Amino acid sequence: MGARENFVRVASASEVPPGEMKAVRVDGVDVLLCNVDGEVYAVHDECTHECFPLSEGTLDGHAVVCMLHGARFDVRNGEVLALPAYGPVATYAVETNGEDILVAVE
Repeated sequence: MGARENFVRVASASEVPPGEMKAVRVDGVDVLLCNVDGEVYAVHDECTHECFPLSEGTLDGHAVVCMLHGARFDVRNGEVLALPAYGPVATYAVETNGEDILVAVE
């Protein structure tokens, strides 16, 4: 089985316009799609500080901000940008195929 089979269609491009986010579930994993200037990124939809859904927060440029305590993560690589988060958030591979957004969580 090749890597291509691990990608799952999760949304269409029109569902995640630039500057917006969309929560999806991929193979049992909560994933947050974030469109930054037309590029879609995928991160685990859970703050590493309090296990709170990042989808409840906001997207500020390339940072997703957790609404619970203000932790910030770079959606491009998952790195912590602001406390109180203590560790990075997982990131996932994203591909586009026409209007389809595909994510691989493996």
